[in-house]
Amino acid sequence: MSAALLRAVGDGLANDTRALQAAIDETARRGGGTVRIPAGRYVTGSVVLRDDITLHLEAGAVLLGSLDPGEYPPVEARWEGRHQVTHAPLIGGKGLRNVAITGRGTIDGRGAPWWAKYREKALEHPRPRLISFSDSSNVLVEGITATNSPAWTINPVRCENVTVTRVTIFNPPDSPNTDGINPDSCRDVRISDCHIDVGDDCITLKSGIETEDPDKRGPCENIAISNCTMAHGHGGVVIGSETSGDVRNVVIANCIFTGTERGIRIKTRRGRGGVVEDVRATNIIMRDVLVPFTMNLYYNAHAKGDPVVADRGPRPVDEGTPRVRRIRFGEITARDAHHAAAFLWGLPEMPIEDVAFSDVTVVMSEDAREGIPEHADGLEPMRRAGFFARNMRGLRLDRVDISGQAGEPFLLRDVT
Repeated sequence: MSAALLRAVGDGLANDTRALQAAIDETARRGGGTVRIPAGRYVTGSVVLRDDITLHLEAGAVLLGSLDPGEYPPVEARWEGRHQVTHAPLIGGKGLRNVAITGRGTIDGRGAPWWAKYREKALEHPRPRLISFSDSSNVLVEGITATNSPAWTINPVRCENVTVTRVTIFNPPDSPNTDGINPDSCRDVRISDCHIDVGDDCITLKSGIETEDPDKRGPCENIAISNCTMAHGHGGVVIGSETSGDVRNVVIANCIFTGTERGIRIKTRRGRGGVVEDVRATNIIMRDVLVPFTMNLYYNAHAKGDPVVADRGPRPVDEGTPRVRRIRFGEITARDAHHAAAFLWGLPEMPIEDVAFSDVTVVMSEDAREGIPEHADGLEPMRRAGFFARNMRGLRLDRVDISGQAGEPFLLRDVT
């Protein structure tokens, strides 16, 4: 244990930010090592890791996010696809190498006051994330429990060689924008053996939006997601809607989704540009999901009523035209689905290309709820609809079984 950390009180009341930061800095000055946090409850504001530092939370150790907004100073960071001034994360750093957060302890962001201010539109800057590193390499988050994040929970940005494993994430179902794990323009990422139960998407892959500086976008690529259980979020594994820097080479395997609104979801829109390609999802079980599979190129969040985004007719192809291609789904079972078995809607000027489903079973719920299958202008509610696809080129269905639907099992239009 660092001598500086001995000055921490750990009673859940006294502020231990300085003691924790001093322990990190002192260990870094000695060339790196592990800062061990023993059992106790440590109130802390934003702290910054250094190169070659492991922050290890022993069993019974709880980091409690400070309730003072001043403890999260304004910094420039990417939020929702573009760089802007945000509150600093609880734990973070920029341009680091060989950093880790490990152990059996808990990081509790105590996000309720932040959620209330967000709902009241009383925030000057976007809320802090719980853990966020940028432009860093060899990043590890292992074993911890993360809960009550003010916003996104684990958010690496433009990082390489990232591992998030055996992590448990709990955020209340009504907490806004509390995604679980959001790799953003990252390369070589492994997410495994995690349990994620949050108020927004469980895992989301992003790469910036069209107004972001092109030099800062970068692709999100070479992503492996395996052996995870996910519950209650807006989506199980989601790509987008920030896709301007491209998302490619994604494998999703051996996962279970329960009660998520969507299962596997790709969302983007005109103007965003970028390519989503080479995605494979296999050996997945879903239960009580509104729509197991969605691909929506009319996603209208922050763009409702936009005539370009909403136009159902063909428009000129340009650098803002998104592309989705080479997607594979196999060995997947979804039971008790609600709105539709699948909702796949490409653009007439740029159909979704080369999508294959094999050994896929979807059983609709007898007590299905009615609702809009995706966020897009002009959609009608669905209930127990079948496999809906429009504007697709090269759709292959092999041993795909839809049952319990109301009406035709396959609803295909402008599909080859």
